[in-house]
Amino acid sequence: MKLRKVTAASAVVLALAVTATACGSDNKKDSGSSGSGGGKITVGIKFDQPGIGQKTPQGYAGFDVDVATYVAGKLGYKPDQIQWKETKSAERENALSRGDVDFIAASYSITPARQQKVDFAGPYLLAHQDVLIRADDTAIKSPSDLNSKKLCSVTGSTSAQNVHDKLAPKAQLQQYPTYSACLTGLQNKAIDALTTDDSILAGYASQAAFKGKFKLGGFKMTNENYGIGVKKGSDLKAKINTALEAMVSDGSWQKAVDKNFGPANYKNEPAPKIGNIVS
Repeated sequence: MKLRKVTAASAVVLALAVTATACGSDNKKDSGSSGSGGGKITVGIKFDQPGIGQKTPQGYAGFDVDVATYVAGKLGYKPDQIQWKETKSAERENALSRGDVDFIAASYSITPARQQKVDFAGPYLLAHQDVLIRADDTAIKSPSDLNSKKLCSVTGSTSAQNVHDKLAPKAQLQQYPTYSACLTGLQNKAIDALTTDDSILAGYASQAAFKGKFKLGGFKMTNENYGIGVKKGSDLKAKINTALEAMVSDGSWQKAVDKNFGPANYKNEPAPKIGNIVS
């Protein structure tokens, strides 16, 4: 009897050990950091930028969302395996270093300072600082025409200040709390122009409520190389670069541009080559 009891107890211990091993394997699979598919992958995006990354009642939409969904697909993840996480500009590097997200696609310009903290795949879009003006405005044809005009940007942004310091020293800077507030001011003629990245401006102007009311100046005042951020040293960088190349070659990239920015007549740059950072 004693022998039987020991044998039964051993069987229970063995079964528990096998179960624990299997559970540990499943947890590893769910991390998403290996890019091998299965489980979930966590992607950082903006939640408040129409045309770029926006949380809506119907789900998530925007160019960055389309790019991230395509990339995740090439990494082996279906759309319902993507966990979207809001990553505000000031938190992007921290979110990657802590492992809160596997990668970030959030109008994330590649800069030398940021490259010290994170790695970037891409770039996948070359944007430029520009202005948005009313569709019937014929007075603003160049950056110098912004002199004596009311130029809006959001509180905390350096975009308007850059224009004032380098191109139009007599521009009257106006700070509003959100881009949507700037758009309302532009529509009501309380301001004359709104400035930030042309991709962001095109996204806002493409909203149904503003369709046909605004136009981009097309001034290309700076170069903004959008990249996909990953944790320093992550092997996802090479895999994401391969996915981005495929997105361009099969036409999906241009379709995403047309879908998200087309209504604003956004004249996008050709898809940039991987690793080509335009200064």
